[in-house]
Amino acid sequence: MSANFWTSSHYKQLLDQEEVDVVQQQDKDRGITVEDFKLIKMHMANYIWKLAQQVKVRQRVVATAITYMRRVYIRKSMSEYDPRLVAPTCLYLAAKAEESTVQARLLVFYIKKLYNSDEKYRYEIKDILEMEMKILEALNYYLVVFHPYRSLSPLLMDAGINDISMIQLCWGLVNDTYKMDLILMHPPHLIALACIYIGSVYREKDITTWFEELRVDMNVVKNISMEILDFYDGHKLITEEKISSAFSKVAMKL
Repeated sequence: MSANFWTSSHYKQLLDQEEVDVVQQQDKDRGITVEDFKLIKMHMANYIWKLAQQVKVRQRVVATAITYMRRVYIRKSMSEYDPRLVAPTCLYLAAKAEESTVQARLLVFYIKKLYNSDEKYRYEIKDILEMEMKILEALNYYLVVFHPYRSLSPLLMDAGINDISMIQLCWGLVNDTYKMDLILMHPPHLIALACIYIGSVYREKDITTWFEELRVDMNVVKNISMEILDFYDGHKLITEEKISSAFSKVAMKL
């Protein structure tokens, strides 16, 4: 795995918001909007978290899986690549990439346990193995992912932050960024800095001087912070009905 973000395939694949929010024509034909698109990806990120808790893998594996899932839908339609199968398959692939292998049969077991009454989640081992090859192709076999977690701890230490509640808040904020597409658009250390910035304001901890000494564009950090805060505001309006409506379009027969 590349040790330098700036020379990695991850850096070379960073996109603008407009490029990330493209709904494939096949999905548009089913009535899927950009809002639906984001809702489904967020719901699938939560699905990956749930599965990961069952199979007990590290947080990094979960983050990598969610990143893979989001990368897939830059190029592929949800109509063709069912999110209900893509999500667990991305977890299966991420576990391999992060050297925390999870058996496909274990994933199938817990999928059935979590969604026993929903036939749309009924997938078998062969389905995961077949989708794994499709996902690898969709990702162009680029599996390297750099996460904000890697930067967060040293940045907190450098800023002189050792308050446990502040540290936990920042980690929680980073976790929540995977409900958005930030990892596809911004260098991970800037996402980490945005989380520290929000945490410092929320906890009324003045680290302005530290931020000023950093050689980063604070306008970008603040813009990422606003994206995170806007997400929290919008998240309050999300209902199960909206998520179900979005998914019904994926499952709709033309």
